[in-house]
Amino acid sequence: MEARSVDAIPRGQEWQYEPKWDGFRCLLSRRGNKVDLRSKAGEDLTRYFPELVTAALDLPASSFLLDGEIVVPRARSFSFDDLLQRIHPAASRVKKLAMETPALYLVFDLLAADQKDLAAAPLSERRPALEAFAKATLKGNPSFHLSPATT
Repeated sequence: MEARSVDAIPRGQEWQYEPKWDGFRCLLSRRGNKVDLRSKAGEDLTRYFPELVTAALDLPASSFLLDGEIVVPRARSFSFDDLLQRIHPAASRVKKLAMETPALYLVFDLLAADQKDLAAAPLSERRPALEAFAKATLKGNPSFHLSPATT
C-alpha cells in the first residue's frame, strides 16, 4: 500500500498504522535457492544487496514473498544517502559497501508462504500470519526485522 496525505487521521478498529521508513520499498521473494529483490517499480535490486540474498537463503523457510523496506542503519537512525550509494554499477563497489554498510530488511507484509498465496486475504489475516512467520522464520536473523504496527 502507498502512503497518502489526508486531512485527518482515520480512527477505528479497521485501521492499522505503521512507521514510514526512509528506505527502498521492496518485494523479497524466495523460491528454493533463488532470491529476488524488486522495487515497487519492478526494478531488480538483487545484485545491489547481496547480504540480504545470503540472509534470505539462511532462513529456514524456502518459499515466501515479503513486502518491506530496505534500509541502511547509521548510528541510531537510517541513512538514505548510504542506501543510495548501494545502487552502483561496479560489482566490486557493491561488495565493498555490503560489508561496510550492510542493509536491513524491515518486513511489513507477508504475501505468500509455503506455496500459499495470501495477497488477496485481508490485512487483518495477513498481519497475524506475518507475525507467526516472523517468530518461526526470521527470529535470530539480524538482517530481518518485523516493522511495528498499531491499531
